[in-house]
Amino acid sequence: MALINPSGTLLLECGQDHTRDAVCASLVDLNYERVSMVFEPGTFAVKGSVVDVFPSNHNQPIRLDFFSGPLERMQSFRIDTQRSLSSIERTTIAFADHHEAARFENHHRLMDSAVLSNIHVGDYVVHERHGIGIYNGFIRLTVGDREGEYVAIHFKGADKLYMPLDQIPLIHRYSGSVAHPALNGLHDGQWGRTCQRAHRALQTMATDIYAMFKKRQSIPGFACGPDCDMQLQFEMTFPYTETPDQLAAIRAVKRDMESNVPMDRLVCGDVGFGKTEIIVRAAVKAALNGKQVMVLVPTTILCDQHYHTFSQRCNAIGLVVKAVSRLQPAVVNRRIVQDFNHHRIDILIGTHRLLSADIAPKQLGLVVVDEEQRFGVRHKERLKQLTHSIDILTTSATPIPRTLYLSLTGAKQMSTLKTPPPGRQPIRTIVSAFSPTLIQKHIELELNRGGQVYFLHNTIDELPHIESLLHDWVPQARVRVAHGRMKATELADVMLAFYQKAFDVLLCTTIIENGLDIQQANTIIINRADRLGLSQIHQIRGRVGRCSTQAYAIVLYPEGGLLTDETRDRLQALKEAIGLGMGYQLAMKDLEIRGAGTLLGEKQSGHLTAIGFDLYCKLLDQAIRKVRGETADHGHQLSLSQTPNVFIPARYIPNDSERLAMYQRVLTTKNRMGVKALLLECHDRYGKAPKSVRSFFDAIMNQFDL
Repeated sequence: MALINPSGTLLLECGQDHTRDAVCASLVDLNYERVSMVFEPGTFAVKGSVVDVFPSNHNQPIRLDFFSGPLERMQSFRIDTQRSLSSIERTTIAFADHHEAARFENHHRLMDSAVLSNIHVGDYVVHERHGIGIYNGFIRLTVGDREGEYVAIHFKGADKLYMPLDQIPLIHRYSGSVAHPALNGLHDGQWGRTCQRAHRALQTMATDIYAMFKKRQSIPGFACGPDCDMQLQFEMTFPYTETPDQLAAIRAVKRDMESNVPMDRLVCGDVGFGKTEIIVRAAVKAALNGKQVMVLVPTTILCDQHYHTFSQRCNAIGLVVKAVSRLQPAVVNRRIVQDFNHHRIDILIGTHRLLSADIAPKQLGLVVVDEEQRFGVRHKERLKQLTHSIDILTTSATPIPRTLYLSLTGAKQMSTLKTPPPGRQPIRTIVSAFSPTLIQKHIELELNRGGQVYFLHNTIDELPHIESLLHDWVPQARVRVAHGRMKATELADVMLAFYQKAFDVLLCTTIIENGLDIQQANTIIINRADRLGLSQIHQIRGRVGRCSTQAYAIVLYPEGGLLTDETRDRLQALKEAIGLGMGYQLAMKDLEIRGAGTLLGEKQSGHLTAIGFDLYCKLLDQAIRKVRGETADHGHQLSLSQTPNVFIPARYIPNDSERLAMYQRVLTTKNRMGVKALLLECHDRYGKAPKSVRSFFDAIMNQFDL
């Protein structure tokens, strides 16, 4: 039966006598693409009696439940958690134009329990008891009178393991510094010896970390006083409403600064989420307590922007702010350094020039390291010397693994900014093969609304060719080029001209990755995204969408080009994790995909490669707990060995990645209420659970106390 009406749309109402298959066929006729999970407009997914669809004319996807035959339930749902929001009685689904439909993003972050597993068939995995193998998915086996679902893992040679479901918490996706690690045998004892060596090395490392942490805790630092009237008046000049996360981070920073233990705090927040204001308030607090402040930034452009921001805010309360920069003559910089050393300057902003030996302030109280992932090991060693007993505040949108690791082990305090500022519109992002038509269209759209465009292509020698193409495609657009080989003054002139709207399109390299805040530029085209890391793409994308104007990011990969598996993984992760506030997750995903070889330096990278990042972090956490004298938390070990024939059938959760994620969540749940909540989530996402699924959940719930 044709369900599409003469206007070319599909009208749906609860109670309507449409079958699931007829609706799916109509969606195909309306150009909808069938996928395993709905993340973007123009797609639909079938999960048993449930059909998820993201209509191109809707802001949110909707869930259709055909459990009893006809259309029984319709609800909108969140992309990030895949959980239902509000009921719908009647709706219309329009034709899906995949060229027009931007991938919609919402303001939510993925919750702690992800809806997709990060382990896929063919991935290297680490089994904590058996070592490194290859994940081959699920297999149904009947042993005697017991039927069950098992996880198939291939180890060295002909060794195979059919792993019971209750061992799922023991496997992790392998991520290390090699793409193809050596497989372990099940019976040669090699894995046990590898783990013993790693244990010994980690125990030594944990002892060193804890000693460093205790030493810093024992060094008396300067304790700032409570906020004075001038500080409070200064903060009232902030022209925006603080987000709850911003306020919490500001309170934490001030609490650290008022302690006599030197502060060492990381503020991790997505681009444009308010890290700069936290820096400014910390700097002002230190200065009003008679201390000097250094603000270390990675680029000359960011140095210039921070200088203007700090000057505008701080001059009114009598604080002296200066910057040392390549944009100034050397004689000017030398005079500024002298003035800073003699405390005639309160706040000094600069790039790595601040780490030079001639910087020797008399009353240094706070060092801020902004976007610290851009600084190298040598710079950080110099920082250690400078910050031995003073407060240090570090910010990052995508924290590097070393910082994550220090944070996770408790050696560094951490504040996370998750909430977008009020009025912020999510960036609409299109991930597409290279298309001149798409490029032309989006540049013209931006120019027609009076805005500007970034076009990023990260190969300097190819920029003239790209510039020529842009002139051909959009002849009315004024284009200028910016890259790292330009003289500092020339680069600054280009950026200033762009800020002043003297031209329309900035064709550039990743030099814009940090530090630009040009609110009228709200379209960014990122070419050859296959050459960039996930967290880098996310960071670059954050150059737009910094105000209430709808922003667009066009992420392009070569048309018809052969992409590596790693590149496909990165682009897929970008599609799945798109959204405001996702920098932290993207950085972690990038770490998994690209490897963590440089995480801990040469001495430790061998152990990390041998056992994988996840197990390495788990063992390190256990080692840290041991040296602190804490009891190891091994959790509640759940077992299914006493309950035969319990599993989640593929007909209920057809997508193996979703099913594995649900197993992972259920088998690591801490209490009965958590298990019940997951069963209700299954009812919501996949329809009413059959008896076999309820039996599986009952078998888990029965292992917890009432």
